[in-house]
Amino acid sequence: MLVAGATVLSVAVVARIGRFGFNPSDQGFVLAASWRILHGEIPHVDVVSPRPLGSAYLHVLDFVVPAPLMVASSFVMMAQLSVATIALAALLTGASPLRWGPLRMALVAAAVLVNLNTYPVMAWHTVDGVFLAAVGWWALDHGLRDHPRWARWLGLFCLGFAVIVKQSFAVTVPLGILILTLHPAARAAGFRWGRFVVDLLWLGAAPLLYFGMVTIGGGLPEALTQLTGGTHTWGENIYQLWTSTFADGSVDPRGYIIAAALGGMLLAGAWVFRQRLGRASGRLRVLAALATAGVTIGVVVAGRFEHASYWSFAVLWIFLVTAVLDAIVRRQFPWQQLLVVTLAWMSTLSWGYPIPSLLAGTMVLGTLDLLVRAVADLRAPRVPVPQVLGALAGVVALVAAGLQLERAHDRAPYADLPHWELTAHLGAAAPAMRGVRSNPSVGLYLTQIRDCLARYPASNVAVLPDSPFVYPVFKLHNPFPMDWPLPMEMVDDGKQRMIDTARRLDRQGDYLVLFQAVTAEGLAKGQPLPTYVPPEISTAGHSDVEPRIRAALTGQKISCGSLAGVWSPATG
Repeated sequence: MLVAGATVLSVAVVARIGRFGFNPSDQGFVLAASWRILHGEIPHVDVVSPRPLGSAYLHVLDFVVPAPLMVASSFVMMAQLSVATIALAALLTGASPLRWGPLRMALVAAAVLVNLNTYPVMAWHTVDGVFLAAVGWWALDHGLRDHPRWARWLGLFCLGFAVIVKQSFAVTVPLGILILTLHPAARAAGFRWGRFVVDLLWLGAAPLLYFGMVTIGGGLPEALTQLTGGTHTWGENIYQLWTSTFADGSVDPRGYIIAAALGGMLLAGAWVFRQRLGRASGRLRVLAALATAGVTIGVVVAGRFEHASYWSFAVLWIFLVTAVLDAIVRRQFPWQQLLVVTLAWMSTLSWGYPIPSLLAGTMVLGTLDLLVRAVADLRAPRVPVPQVLGALAGVVALVAAGLQLERAHDRAPYADLPHWELTAHLGAAAPAMRGVRSNPSVGLYLTQIRDCLARYPASNVAVLPDSPFVYPVFKLHNPFPMDWPLPMEMVDDGKQRMIDTARRLDRQGDYLVLFQAVTAEGLAKGQPLPTYVPPEISTAGHSDVEPRIRAALTGQKISCGSLAGVWSPATG
């Protein structure tokens, strides 16, 4: 039932939301790396990357799903997010998902939709890290609590795997060790060195396999330099919220946090002094819990699922304050809640999207669970409540979340025009894009690339700088060591390797290198595309690497619609 529900939810979201809108840069980046892995390339040896390429191995699965590649990839991402939300809900409550009733299942499904909000439905490192950490912590907790070894080992393997999808999730390893040694069930069973060593091997299995392969390929020094050469980020937005200024008309989330904190303190005080207050304690607790729940849900509604907004930071702070107050009152360390907060922090360690919205639904549900627990001991009239009413309440919450999700995506799909302007069927340009719709400029852009590939055939093809999707979609070999040469991505000698590759290509021939004259941002805004640009037109690049590559290529100068290029046909 649970598997069927998650599958149906994922299919429905992809069908109504995930396939509407397409960004040529982000939405092919991870798949381009998977395409390289499928063709035997070795991370950090053949590919320059500031993060481990564990996601590339994970998303080989996207090529196996029996559906057009981009739709299949969206489904895999939604399945990951659904499973992660289920795992974290089970971790927070300690109750098996198999024992959930219809109300709980509907609320978790609603949390999945809030977790998605207006995040793009695409393969991405951060989603992978959240998925692996969530499954890892739940499976480890289940394995320690109920003693199945497979669950404990699966959890440890997933936690280790999380490290090699992105350095942001490196904290999962020390936290895994702490859980192994300090979990209540582990302490009750006693410490055994033999079991601990085996558990550590499972925890380190994925990183050892990854770096072992890189070492055999001769790339360990390069890997270490690349992985430590990027710009660091520490999730500063979480605390900088308190010193930020908000434009006129925008919602200031700090008011929601303060209101929820006051409600939580009133609830805690009514609990501590319940004997002195008598019946008034119960009324105060119910009122305070309802008010705090209203504030928590209110911040989600007011946030309207806006993509780059502070509403999810308010959810994080409300969840953290509620968990700490609950822990103080009950004198219990809130390790499950702190794991979720830590995962939310890890998800903010991003160059482009330092926001914890992928955990927003989970934190809302966790807050509501704590509020219900705070009043659960109160004696209520013994009036039987039909289970169907609980199910109905859950369905109402799910439908409300679904409607907000639909409106938010229709209004502003990720990096594309509103839903009603997405009239281009991208499957007309490439079978891998069947079912995906975007704005007419993106549709024309894909058609121009398709026609150019047919007109100027070559074994080595690159489209620079912002189109990594072309390699898996059109099944091309990119001779360069990077699929998306953003300045922050070109760590170590990445820029020089790009230029050296261009020089080598020019000596060998049999290449087609295209350069974008219209930016990815222009495509997202539906900027009209020219049907012809001069071959000498400037590249819409991010650094001097594209002009230097062009200067190194001496083949035939060509033009393909909005793209300029250099072509050297195969000889013989």
